[in-house]
Amino acid sequence: MNSQLKAMLASYVRSFIAAATALYLAGETDPAVLLNAGIAAVIPVVIRFVNKKDPAFGVVAKKVLTAAAAEVEKKTVKKTAKKATPKK
Repeated sequence: MNSQLKAMLASYVRSFIAAATALYLAGETDPAVLLNAGIAAVIPVVIRFVNKKDPAFGVVAKKVLTAAAAEVEKKTVKKTAKKATPKK
């Protein structure tokens, strides 16, 4: 399971638990109502997943991660190259 999938699932679970807990603390104890509230809370997260232009989970996120990985690799190569030459 990659880190992006873990982040999405964690977001789903957080949203679900927050909505169900809020209703429970407000005095609602009907499990069907709590389930409906949890499902309603997850809908915005699902919409973010479906939106391919979303900066967190969509196509843009893949481009940003690729660019960031390339930048980190450049800096790592530069540091390694500097350490390879011994000082006299």
